[in-house]
Formats: sequence, structure tokens, C-alpha cells
Amino acid sequence: MRKTLFILALIGVVGVQGAQARDVEHSLSIAEFMADAEVRQKLGSDVTFYFSGQPTPRVGKSFGDVVTNRKTNSFGKPDASACRWAMLSALIHLRDRAKELGGNAVVDIVSYYKKNTQASSTHYVCHAGNIVAGVALKGTVAVVGTGAPPPARQSTR
Repeated sequence: MRKTLFILALIGVVGVQGAQARDVEHSLSIAEFMADAEVRQKLGSDVTFYFSGQPTPRVGKSFGDVVTNRKTNSFGKPDASACRWAMLSALIHLRDRAKELGGNAVVDIVSYYKKNTQASSTHYVCHAGNIVAGVALKGTVAVVGTGAPPPARQSTR
């Protein structure tokens, strides 16, 4: 009985040492992600997304920054697939928050993993582990374009 317990404990210790946590940072294409028909369908067209450095229509009203940190199960999935779902979940959260606040866009979106800002107009950051993949974003909810008030007229007197 003692010998069996010792062997089980030894197996447990060796197994724990072999199960090192994995945290791989991926830089993935925003354009490829946004071009996906399923992504476009799930996000809808009520809210538009502008990543840092992308041309943005004039902001008429800002509702402040929103941060989202979404995770998804990555066990047994390719990192790219898990990261895609985490990114979709993050953008859905930003979209829903924009609608709640009365915005029609989220502007200046940056990757914000562990509060580390990585601004890019072409790529987003996803961290993939053995069990979980995650995308953290920060952006500003705003009213842009036709929903924005007209610019103030300057007096010519």
C-alpha cells in the first residue's frame, strides 16, 4: 500500500513538472480576420471598428475607453482557430458596449494584453496556452461620420 502511494506521488510530481504552462504570443492579421464572412455576419454593421493608425471618420462624440479581455478554450485546437474565437468574442463585447453607450464605432483599438499596449493598424495580439487563448483590446467608444454633429462654423466678421 505504501509503495503504491509512493509511486502515485512520484508520477504526480513528474507529471506536474512536464506540464509546463505555455504562453505563445501571436501577431495575427486584422484584415484577414475582418474579411471572414462569418465574422462580418456575427459582428453586423451597427458598429464599425477602427484600429490604431487606420483612417477614421471625424469623431463627433466620445464615450471613453472600454477594455475587454476575452478567453476561449484552446485545448486540442490550433492556436489560429482559438485566437480567432477569442478575437471575435472581444469585438462582440466592444460592439455591445458601444451600442449600450450610444456609439456607432470603436476607434483607436489597440491590443492590451496584461495592460501592455501594442498599437497596430494591421495586426492584433493573441496569447495561446495549453488550455486557454486570449485577446485583450482597448478602444474608445464614439459617434463617427454621419452620426457626428457638423463642425462649428467660423464667423467671417
